[in-house]
Amino acid sequence: MDAKKKSVMNDKPFYIERPLYLQRIMPFVGKDIMKILVGQRRVGKSYLLYQLMDRISSLDSQGQQIYINKELHEFAAIRTAEDLIAYVDLHRQSDRSLYLFIDELQEIDGFEKALRNFQAKGNIDIYGTGSNAKLLSGELATYLSGRYVEIKVYGLTYAEFLRFHTLARGRESFKAYLKFGGLPYLRHLDLKEEVVFDYLRNILDAILLKDIVSRYDIRNVSFLQRLTRFLADNVGSLVTARKISDYLKSQKIKVSHNLVLDYLS
Repeated sequence: MDAKKKSVMNDKPFYIERPLYLQRIMPFVGKDIMKILVGQRRVGKSYLLYQLMDRISSLDSQGQQIYINKELHEFAAIRTAEDLIAYVDLHRQSDRSLYLFIDELQEIDGFEKALRNFQAKGNIDIYGTGSNAKLLSGELATYLSGRYVEIKVYGLTYAEFLRFHTLARGRESFKAYLKFGGLPYLRHLDLKEEVVFDYLRNILDAILLKDIVSRYDIRNVSFLQRLTRFLADNVGSLVTARKISDYLKSQKIKVSHNLVLDYLS
């Protein structure tokens, strides 16, 4: 690839700003500490990166930005830490400060080695996102050992939900928020149960099957799904592994409370 090829997105998709997160991240811009956005799938981490890229461009118009999105085919060759280092070295312009944005860090084997290498070289401001169990389990502290700040990203607040859907504050909009939740992509869908619930069901399956089941090599997938539904039906209630086990036995499902405890964790 031509080393002079610009490696920052020229045509970012339309987005609605989320000042709540920008205000938390901006104090760390330009500081010698990595900024890592973590959260479940589809809460808007990628779009926060786009917002940061624009904000930083307005602050440092002479800085260079390199953007890598592991969900795009053009970055498929970046599989390991060595690949990432080679890509950045190839595109970096030594006479300019560099802002590095990496979407879906966990898709690069040994990504932490590359990030530590970049930080040691200096003059590289690093931003990344991660969404699977590997980055949600607290292991970043082991990988990056104090060299980063973790920003946890969640679905939309009620105020954000109103802004995203151009709704007025009131009983009906609050009921819609409670029913459908705050995943940002819902702004592109009709807020109807038959539409939204299909989308949300697919997100749930992706989290359970791709993130949790594959990560922990869970064998009893059907029980995990039953347990998830049970917990969702009992939000706001105190539950214990033994009570859940006793309930399941009443439903002719024999599962030890120790297994329930493992699956709850």
